[in-house]
Amino acid sequence: MNTLAYIIYLLLTYWITVHVGMIFFRNGRRYILPLLHDDERLTDFINRALLTGYYLLNLGYAAIMIRTWRTISTWQELVASISTMTGRIMLTLAVIHFFNMAMILLISRRHHTANNKNSDI
Repeated sequence: MNTLAYIIYLLLTYWITVHVGMIFFRNGRRYILPLLHDDERLTDFINRALLTGYYLLNLGYAAIMIRTWRTISTWQELVASISTMTGRIMLTLAVIHFFNMAMILLISRRHHTANNKNSDI
């Protein structure tokens, strides 16, 4: 039953990772662009690098989660294990996303404060 659990988990994880990653990628540009003074080439480079890092992080996390999986012997354990493991990866993604958004907010505020000081001079 573990093989079935792995397959279901990997399909769910793949779908969540790709779907959310593409949403972040499409919408991330509008947050990064003003921070980089409308430098489109640098913004696109950073946005692609963030997407690549996001995918690599998720692949590594999924691999580690499979390695820690206990033996499954019933259908209830199968559903519970898949739910738990999928929930963990979604919570991890949410925490990472909010951390990244907090960093963007801090950088934006610092950039805004620096620009205001320069315009006062």
